[in-house]
Amino acid sequence: MLNTETIQSLIDSGEGYNVEFKVRVPSKVRELTEEICAFANADGGYLLIGVDDNGQVVDTNLENDKRSAIQGSISEISPALHCELYSVNLVNKTVWVIDVPSGKDKPYIFSGSIYVREGANSQKLHTAEEMRSFFQECNKIFFDHIPCHWFNIYMDADEQMIKDFRTEAKLSPSTPDKQIFENLELFTENGAAKNGAAMFFGKQPERKFPHAITRCVLFKGTNKVYIIDDKTFGGSLYQQYLQAMSWLESKLQVAYKIEGAGPREEIWEIPLTVFKEAIINALSHRDYYEQGASIMIEMFDDRVEISNPGGLLPVVAKDFGHKSMTRNPLIFGLFTRMHLVERVASGIPRMQEAMREANLPEPEFHTEGMFTAVFKRQITNSANYDTVNGRVNDIVNDTINENEQAILNLLATTPGLNASEISKHINKSLRTTMRYIKVLQDKNLIEFRGAPKTGGYFLKNKTYGI
Repeated sequence: MLNTETIQSLIDSGEGYNVEFKVRVPSKVRELTEEICAFANADGGYLLIGVDDNGQVVDTNLENDKRSAIQGSISEISPALHCELYSVNLVNKTVWVIDVPSGKDKPYIFSGSIYVREGANSQKLHTAEEMRSFFQECNKIFFDHIPCHWFNIYMDADEQMIKDFRTEAKLSPSTPDKQIFENLELFTENGAAKNGAAMFFGKQPERKFPHAITRCVLFKGTNKVYIIDDKTFGGSLYQQYLQAMSWLESKLQVAYKIEGAGPREEIWEIPLTVFKEAIINALSHRDYYEQGASIMIEMFDDRVEISNPGGLLPVVAKDFGHKSMTRNPLIFGLFTRMHLVERVASGIPRMQEAMREANLPEPEFHTEGMFTAVFKRQITNSANYDTVNGRVNDIVNDTINENEQAILNLLATTPGLNASEISKHINKSLRTTMRYIKVLQDKNLIEFRGAPKTGGYFLKNKTYGI
């Protein structure tokens, strides 16, 4: 029971997330109960009856029938909720207090509806997404915690995935699988594997979760008219991450910088770290209840978009980039154990910082319905090669892939090799090598000199300008 000083302090502070003023009990007592239900679904609070909107105390009296009506209405909240109702005397005026605890059995429902506290107001949840988000905030129905009765982790798990997890999580080889699974809380109280366990360790979870896939699409131009490449990746979520990253690396432009005798430095047009963050975020935080959409990675001439079903949860939206709450804590935790997540709520700032360091625009984020991260590309068709000291030294044109670059480096040190000799040096078949050579010839970077049977390939010039 609050004392007089505490009640006065609440009044002086005004209405807010935990405090609501009522001059009198409304004619429809249910309106009061809706407020009580909202407080129970939040952090609890106090309804002060006998205080107006300006914080002025007005004398009020609750007769037995009114108090009985309030208690009767509160009893309609499900599950049962115990609230204290008592009076406090302030400067010879009576204020009635309804002390509402933060319920331990959320969500609390009144007349078939869920009420929540939003700032200084109580709101009724109307849409399925609002209700789902609230349930998830209350640790009630995380999709990845639901029992997955068809999945037996000891028989249906991908053994390679378990090995990969052990390696990346730096687990002792002597620790039995059973102990690891139990420590990771992959089972419900009844011993059934959870959905998250099936999606993370299953061989082909997309057979039962057809929406739990990652689709990668390359478009020509800046709109979705002409598709150049379209790949869909299933399997465990970690495998989807690896496959999506591999697909991106095969499409992104990369430059190489070689200084002295040291190893060459890869310079990607967009830092790979931002895609690692974005893909892990998508796999961890997507709304798996939404079965009509999947994770999409879409590449255009001017940008790359990574999107997943489900906008921001309300608590995250209020402090985007600084607060973190996942729809799938089990999946998120498993990625964390694999050291693919550094710190909670640090993903967005890291992506922003990586883009700034690369002198690129910060990513754009669209958060309604679908969560989409947009990364701008800066395309260049220029090349700058310099064969100083017998090697390609400067930043190589973004459109040159690793094997083409190997040929350029080889011809910088050993000019005049024929196709057969080049194929042996780069460890590729003659047919594949000829394809790379043709690309480099089309780009006007190398040329063939000499007779067809005795000639060889040379860098066309020592320096290639724009």
